[in-house]
Order: sequence, then C-alpha cells, then structure tokens
Amino acid sequence: MGEKYWEENKWWVSPYNFISEVKTEFNLPKRVEIHDATLRDGEQTPGVVFRKEHKVQIAQMLDEVGVDRIEAGMPAVSDEDFEAIKAISKLGLKARIYTFARAFTVDIDKAIECGANGVVLEIPIGYPKLKYQFGWTWEDVLKKSVDCISYAKGKNLHVVYFPYDTTRARDEDLTNVLTRIMRDSPPDSIGLVDTMGCALPEAIKYLVRKIKNITRLPVEIHTHNDFGMAVATELAAVTAGAEVVHGCLNGLGERTGNAAVEELMVGLHILLGLETNYKLDRIGQLCKLIRDLSGIQPANNKPVIGEGNYTRESGIGVDLVMKNPLAMFATAPQIFGREGKVVLGKKSGKASITYTLEKLGIENIGDEAVAEILQEVKARGTEKRALLSMDEFREIVSRRLKG
Repeated sequence: MGEKYWEENKWWVSPYNFISEVKTEFNLPKRVEIHDATLRDGEQTPGVVFRKEHKVQIAQMLDEVGVDRIEAGMPAVSDEDFEAIKAISKLGLKARIYTFARAFTVDIDKAIECGANGVVLEIPIGYPKLKYQFGWTWEDVLKKSVDCISYAKGKNLHVVYFPYDTTRARDEDLTNVLTRIMRDSPPDSIGLVDTMGCALPEAIKYLVRKIKNITRLPVEIHTHNDFGMAVATELAAVTAGAEVVHGCLNGLGERTGNAAVEELMVGLHILLGLETNYKLDRIGQLCKLIRDLSGIQPANNKPVIGEGNYTRESGIGVDLVMKNPLAMFATAPQIFGREGKVVLGKKSGKASITYTLEKLGIENIGDEAVAEILQEVKARGTEKRALLSMDEFREIVSRRLKG
C-alpha cells in the first residue's frame, strides 16, 4: 500500500484508495483545476444576492485560497453584475476570470467588455429540455453553437462549451453535436453538466471517456447535488480524466446546490493524493464569509466546514480528540485552523467529566464525585434533550463539591 493515505498530524484516510488494484482503474490528469461558480451559480440559490462589493471581496479571498478560475457572474443579468465582473477582472488576480454566457454574440461582447479571460458558453442538450422547454433538435443546438464559439474564439476568449443537462441527453444527440462541433468550430474544452444531479459516478466516468474520445479536448465536470453525490461524481470524473471541476462554496446553488468547492479541495488533495496549492487553513474563513453574505447557515455536520465536525459528546475516546485526533477523525482539525471540542450531555462518560474539570482548572476530584457529576450531567442532558452549557456544568460541579 502507498503512503499518501497518511500524513502525520494531518490526515489518515483509507489506504485502499491507493492500492494498485484501485489506481490502475484511474486515468488521472497531470493537473486538475477548480472553477469556482459561487458568484454566478451560487447566487442562483433562491433569495441569495451578492452586491458588487461582496463579489469583489469573495473573488479576492478565492484567489488567496488558491482557486484556479473564478466564474465572476453573468454580465447580461444586470448593470451591477457587469460592473462587478469588470472590477474583479481589474484586480490582477492569479485566478483566471470567466463569465457565463448564452449562445448570443451580445453575451460574448459583454464578456470582452468586462475584461474576462474566458466564457462558459451554455446551451441545452438534455432531451427533456429540448423537447419540453425549447422545442429544438440537435441540429438547432449545433447551428446556435457554431457561430458563437467561432465568434468568441475570434475574440481570443477561452471557450468552455457547456451543453447543459448533458446527463439527460439522448446518446445520438450528444454524439452528433460534439462530432459536428469539432468539425465546424472546436471550443477549448467541453463541459459535462449533470444539471439535475442524477447520474451515478460510473455513468459520469463513461461520459468523460465518451466526450474525450469524440473531441480529444479537456473535459470540465459540473454537477448538482440532487441525489447527494455531487462531489463523489466530480471526483469520479477526475479519475476518468476530467481536468477541471466546477463548484460553489458551501455547496450553494439551485435546488440542492452544486458540488462544494471546499469538499473538492480536500478530496483532490487528500483522497486522490493530487499535488495542490490550496490553503486549507483559510477555507473556514472564506466559507464563513459566504455564510454571512448569503444568509444561509450550513448544516452543523456539513463536511469540512460544519461546526460540529470535530465535536465529541460520547465519552469513549475523549482524550484522543485532543491528544491524537487521527484516531477519531480522518482529518486533523488543525489543517483547517480548527481544534477538537468535547461537549457534555446524555452520551458523556467519566473521561468527558475529567477532561472538562481539568479544562476549568479543577483537579484532584475523587472518582465518586466524578461519578455523581456524570450522573447529573447525563440526567440534565436527557431532560433538556440537548447539550449542557459550561455555566450549567459549573453550577452542577459547584453544588456537588459544596455538598
């Protein structure tokens, strides 16, 4: 077994991720880039609005964390969006700036006016979209795509061809469009878009291989989380050769959200063992900014950033939470600038009480007193159906010691 599954005081994941029998199935690219779409797809979360100054602040922090590409918005949405993208493009960030564009030359012109490096050129290909929403054939899709791709390429923009709802396309439609696009007006890369988050990881890998076989171009994977597999399917796409992963911070996005950028960072670096330059210890600060600006509170157990991820109520292994966290967690909280936390409630044990007493500077408490305190802590936690506050714990300890 390889050694990447473990790094002292940082992480300890499954060694089976790195055995030859697993890795021989991989076709990992030499480098994978993260394309952050928080400022466009993330803002499409119902009720979320980022003002110009917010978008500039978020873009700067994304750049500091090490994101490779920033989809700064869709300039056609509003004048403020246009000005925000323009301001971000002028920041001189290391990250390359993209806009989202419909298959209209006017959208391409706006991208150029904003100073963007590239465009994500969207057009439907999913059969339900073509049949019920647009009334188009694949020939219509092709005709609308070719001129816009050529126009954008002629303006020296990097073009991501983004046939959305890819995973619900008819096989012949997808094959025909991609084949003809490569003949008539090849883009720079192809987006594989699981708009409804409804494809299995194996189906995504199949589609990555299919698209590469037809186009010989880089593939960019963009997924949603309708079946809870957005990050898993994007990592699966990478194992099949996809070079770019799309996502939104905190998993923002329409309906169930997009693949979470912070989870992609960790998955690429730790689970796939890829060399990255992401500043994992800055993720928490960035995600808190998104939480505050969006008004959407991530779940307490949200991977990577959840407030309760490194919290232990059960008494078993409490000492290890602090002394040797990799015995209790796959990743050490310190790599994210965090620390473990012991809380008190129904599931607490003697070790939890002893640890908390020591934390309060109270020592030399006999086993009998500890047992009495524990009994009351468990009873209080059961009665209130919640954790105890430190004030409640101090009150119990004070009363028991006086008694």
